[in-house]
Amino acid sequence: MVVEHTGGAETAGGPGDTGGTDGAAEVLDRPLPEGVRRRVVGLVAEAFGGLTVAELPAALRQYARFTPSRRAKFAGNAMAAAVENDPAFRQRISARLRETGSELAEALEAGSPPAAADPEDVAAMAYVLRPAGWVKLVTAAGEEALRATAERAGEEAQRELRRLREELAEARAAARTETERIRAELETARRESDSLQRKLRSAVADVRRGEAALRKAEAELEAVRAAGAAEKAAALGETRRLKTRLSEAEAALEASRRATREGRSVEDMRLRLLLDTVLDAAQGLRRELALPPVSVHPADTVDAVEPGRMTPKDIATRALSETDPALLDQLLALPQAHLVVDGYNVTKTGYPTMPLDKQRLRLLGGLAMLAAQTGAEVTCVFDGAELAAPVLLAPPRGVRVLFSKPGVTADELIRQLVRAEPPGRPVVVVSTDREVADGVAKAGARPVASALLLKRLART
Repeated sequence: MVVEHTGGAETAGGPGDTGGTDGAAEVLDRPLPEGVRRRVVGLVAEAFGGLTVAELPAALRQYARFTPSRRAKFAGNAMAAAVENDPAFRQRISARLRETGSELAEALEAGSPPAAADPEDVAAMAYVLRPAGWVKLVTAAGEEALRATAERAGEEAQRELRRLREELAEARAAARTETERIRAELETARRESDSLQRKLRSAVADVRRGEAALRKAEAELEAVRAAGAAEKAAALGETRRLKTRLSEAEAALEASRRATREGRSVEDMRLRLLLDTVLDAAQGLRRELALPPVSVHPADTVDAVEPGRMTPKDIATRALSETDPALLDQLLALPQAHLVVDGYNVTKTGYPTMPLDKQRLRLLGGLAMLAAQTGAEVTCVFDGAELAAPVLLAPPRGVRVLFSKPGVTADELIRQLVRAEPPGRPVVVVSTDREVADGVAKAGARPVASALLLKRLART
């Protein structure tokens, strides 16, 4: 806060004025020290309550009902500005201070401020009352405050310096102690390092000897593993062979038991079936020849070409193609014919994009109609490995439906069915698989392609 008056004296208009010239003509040429300013605000806030609202500057009237502490907190800047710039307000505040009978105010009015009083209190009261020489008092208070601040700062700096020196001495002592400890530890570590290096060299030598022994043991182990693997492979091969023979023996035993339970042996069944086949073939041959016995003469048995009769060349031209569906009809027209169908081989040839259950239903429906038309025995075999769960399927009339067991393929089941038939019975196997076709042909069955059956079913 700087008081700037260019000249002239203030006129005292309030209570307690002396009626003459006071120290108002003096000018403060430096900022008001902060401590003095705070005390000025405190004095004004205390004397503020004794004034009426009309006596207050317009900017301070809103703080008339505040307590002195709240007034100093919220209106400090406004009160300081009013004291500096509003002489009438300052004179009213001075009058209130004189009325309170303050010893400091009386001493200042008398021109002899107490020596023991706080310089800042003296400066604040002088700034408000403006007695003669008040600028000197304020300036002296500011200088005293600066001196006191400097002294406090110097004392604080001395204390801090002493503290830092003590800490430095302690740090040096601790550093010396720590250095000695580290040197001792370093010497100990060096001795331990020498010992560890000796142990390490010994351990490295042991490791090298161990590695050599390990390589030798690994070589021996590899040889033992190779021998074991060979023996294991041989044992697995023998085990598979024995399992196959065991499966065949179990199947034969089961068939024998089933035949025994039915009251007849497998051989009796095969013989009876062969006999029925021969009888049906003889009857069919008799029907096919249809020659009256009384009209046959020895001369009629001489092979010759008669007028109007078919020649052997004509008969040759009647041979059917392997892709003609009529060939399948002729094969199934044989007495006691048995048609064995490789199910998935046929369905995946004819309609592979359909789901497996739809493939089975479509094929079995066609086979049921074929069985009804030809009267032949029909067996359809599916691979059980294709199943995720047991199939709930009611076989159609006239068609036997079989699924291979786990570990047995449909091809092997077809070969078992062919081997189970007696020699001489006509067995027709439908499969495009060359291995299956060759195998059943060696067993006496007649293989045909899946496309032939598909053409025949399409004609149904």
